[in-house]
Formats: sequence, structure tokens, C-alpha cells
Amino acid sequence: MSEVLRLEGVGKTYNPGTPAAVEVLRGLDLSVARGEVVALVAPSGAGKSTLLHIAGLLDTPDAGRVVLNGRDMTGQGDRARTEARRRELGFVYQFHHLLPEFSALENVVLPQLANGVPEAAARARAAGLLGRVGLSAREDHRPAALSGGEAQRVAFCRALANAPALLLADEPTGNLDPATSDQVFAVLMEVVRETGLSALIATHNMELARRMDRVVRLGAAASG
Repeated sequence: MSEVLRLEGVGKTYNPGTPAAVEVLRGLDLSVARGEVVALVAPSGAGKSTLLHIAGLLDTPDAGRVVLNGRDMTGQGDRARTEARRRELGFVYQFHHLLPEFSALENVVLPQLANGVPEAAARARAAGLLGRVGLSAREDHRPAALSGGEAQRVAFCRALANAPALLLADEPTGNLDPATSDQVFAVLMEVVRETGLSALIATHNMELARRMDRVVRLGAAASG
């Protein structure tokens, strides 16, 4: 099975060369195969958000390589990294970060327009994704009119709007009550399985982690 993501010997230190230096990652190796859903479990401060930022090309490692779809992205310039993020990666965070002035449908349409998708096609795809997660009746609602679980499902749809190869999620159900968290996670997994998407999902919830294909645990100054 081929890999969609491979991290090789990744290291990251904040404030290097100063008394405030903090080594967050050291010599970390991690891979995600196509169609695989990997749980990333770590205590606070162990580097999971840093790892996700590096994997998502939002940050650069001090050491090691980041290979996305067979392409070494480590030395690529800002334009190439931005293009890869737009076309190959989807992001979901603990808080939905939907644009408050736009409807649920528009929030899913906008990233497609940024990628050059014609508006009619973008709206059709957005409606299809929202329907898939049970939100057809909420398309015209703005985020303030949605429940927490509904807003997070819209955030999933936005992350999937441009058909990424890899979904990166940082505590995507961490801001929800247990019952809503379970429901939202079930919807996420159903869509991921249906689309054959790969995913790296950070979570503190071991019950949810065990429902994924594999669990990767990080400790302080994590190494592979």
C-alpha cells in the first residue's frame, strides 16, 4: 500500500540556542498509507499540534523530511507549499473556525472557488457533502444558528471540499459533549471510509482512537 504522507527524522526546537529552547520533536518517523486512518495520541505539550502543522506544511522542521504524495516538500518554496495545502490537504480543528457572515453552504463553496472551481459546480459539491453528513436542511444557516455538532460537520465538509488526499484533524471533537462527539466522529469516519481518504487525527479520546486503523503515541520530545 503506497504512502500519502511520510515524515522522516523530523525534529523541531522552539527558541533554539537560547535558555528558553524547547525541543518538541526529535528524530520522529511517521507514515500514513493511502486509505489509512491514524490516531495521534499525546499528552499536552508533547508536540502533536506541532507535528500536524509540519505535516500540513504550515511549519517547517529543523531536521528531517516531509514527503507528501511521493514529493519531498521540505525544501519547497512558499508558493509550492501553499499550492499543495490547497489541493492535497484538508484541515479540521477543535473549533470549527467557520466564517460567521456566510451560510453553511457558502463556507463549503469558498475553498473551491479559491481553487478555480466554477461556482455552480462548487455549490453542487457543497450541497452533496452537506447532505452526506445530514445537513441538507441547514445549508442556508449561518454558523451562529448551528449547534456545535452541526458546525463541526460543516467544518468537515469544508475540509473535504477540494477532495484532498489527506485529512489532518487536531482534536476535531474535543469541544463537544461526549454524545455529540461520538455522533460527529461516526459521521467523519463514514465519509472518510466512503471516499477512501487518508487521515491523521489527533485526539485525547482513547475510545475514539481505538476505532481508527492505527494508534501512534507521542511523548515529550517525541521520537519515532
